[in-house]
Amino acid sequence: MILPQFQMVGHALFAQGLVSSYSGNLSIRHGDHLVITHRGSTLGSIKEADLVETGIAKNNRATPLASSELAVHRSIYKNTSALAVVHAHPPYAVALSFVEKEIMPCDMEGRMLLPKVPILGREIVVRAGDLAEEIAEALKHCKVVLVHSHGSFAIGQLLEEACYYTAVLEQSCHLLYLLKALEVNPNVKPHFPQNLNL
Repeated sequence: MILPQFQMVGHALFAQGLVSSYSGNLSIRHGDHLVITHRGSTLGSIKEADLVETGIAKNNRATPLASSELAVHRSIYKNTSALAVVHAHPPYAVALSFVEKEIMPCDMEGRMLLPKVPILGREIVVRAGDLAEEIAEALKHCKVVLVHSHGSFAIGQLLEEACYYTAVLEQSCHLLYLLKALEVNPNVKPHFPQNLNL
């Protein structure tokens, strides 16, 4: 039963503020098919009717009901080994996408898991479903990408894994945002006098 997986991850994303009421989408791969959240579904309270099964390469009767990001999910499955995709709108990550060219986490967990997160689409006005090939290509080399002014796409073998990478990205971006507000350069280690007793 796949519904509990979607419900658990959808609720976690909503509870952590990584999606709003009607934003974001989830999918998992099943062979030549994928199961994706319904267009306009509420991730915080997913029901059976919110899941749509369609082909990765072919349309079927259910395809028009799928999320508006279907093209991106399809491209990711065609071009990577991912079995799950989480698209979220993490606010601190999206905010930094306006001013950065890439995200380089400065916290230990972020550096270990996501050493560099590319930001795509800085030169264009991005709409749902855009940059499908560029996103898939970037995800061959990293676990998460950001789309300028829009949101993140994370991959994993399970929805929980992709959700985890999304949360790590947002935590790292929150810290980077606070350091910028404090005018602290995260790449410069603080210098303490040698005779200072701490």
